[in-house]
Amino acid sequence: MTGSKNKIQKLSGIFPPMLTPFKENGDVDYDAFVRNIERWNEAGLSGYLVLGSNSETPYLTEEEKLTLIELTVQEAANERTVLAGTGLESTRATIGLTNKAAKRGVAAALVLTPSFYTGQMTDEVLIRHFTTVADQADIPILIYNVPKFTHYNISPNAVKILSRHPGIIGMKDSAGDIAQLEAFKRVVPDTFNLLVGSASVLHPALNLGIRAGILALANCAPEACVTIQELHDTGKHQEAWELQAKMIPVNKAITETFGIAGLKHACSLLGYEGGHVRSPLVPMNDERKTELREILSIAGLNIGR
Repeated sequence: MTGSKNKIQKLSGIFPPMLTPFKENGDVDYDAFVRNIERWNEAGLSGYLVLGSNSETPYLTEEEKLTLIELTVQEAANERTVLAGTGLESTRATIGLTNKAAKRGVAAALVLTPSFYTGQMTDEVLIRHFTTVADQADIPILIYNVPKFTHYNISPNAVKILSRHPGIIGMKDSAGDIAQLEAFKRVVPDTFNLLVGSASVLHPALNLGIRAGILALANCAPEACVTIQELHDTGKHQEAWELQAKMIPVNKAITETFGIAGLKHACSLLGYEGGHVRSPLVPMNDERKTELREILSIAGLNIGR
């Protein structure tokens, strides 16, 4: 199945940046990956992002990436939108992987800002990069801004220009800065999909009019993320904020304090298959596991399902 630039325009709802379970020997556990999708299909998610930051994507080979894409497209429930992270350091490689993802049925590609030569990633360079990718991609693309990992924060000016390109339909901003998210929103057209990338600011982002989020927390607590949006959309703002407040310590634990290993252990505790991390990442020790379990328990999440 080949992607189409007309296949998707408007995004809404919650998407998990899907974790990649590994076996103890470091191989991808594709069966566990599929079982996670089967359970996520039961939640009210709008779709999936395969090959996000929480997927340990930098540690995957191209063959592994393409297999994970194929499995996601194959196993995703009807009406779920499948996105794939295809951003690589060179423009040429990004276009290549994006179009391979398109051939496998992905609706749109999330393209990470190049960052190895951070000092040379000026507005002019990034505008040229994303424009070239969008011109040659077989599916629409979204910009992925994640300063935590790239140590680069795209400017509102670059986003303003890029948001006018018909092949660039949105951006995921994972800076976790609500003021910055508002600054981006002011300069893009209403048709541009601005996605929140941190569950810690989900409710404030919804208040800004953001309609979609790609959230690490949605791997292990998808129902909570979906419920926050549903409560907000039905005018139950106090309840939405109370649930948001409960989830903030969980999100901090799995994205900052304990990282990928913490996210995977949280998923395992909550009935998903986190699997092992891939080296050079290391698993959590028992003390940290106990601390994480307590955080999940205080948040009211159902451990041991």
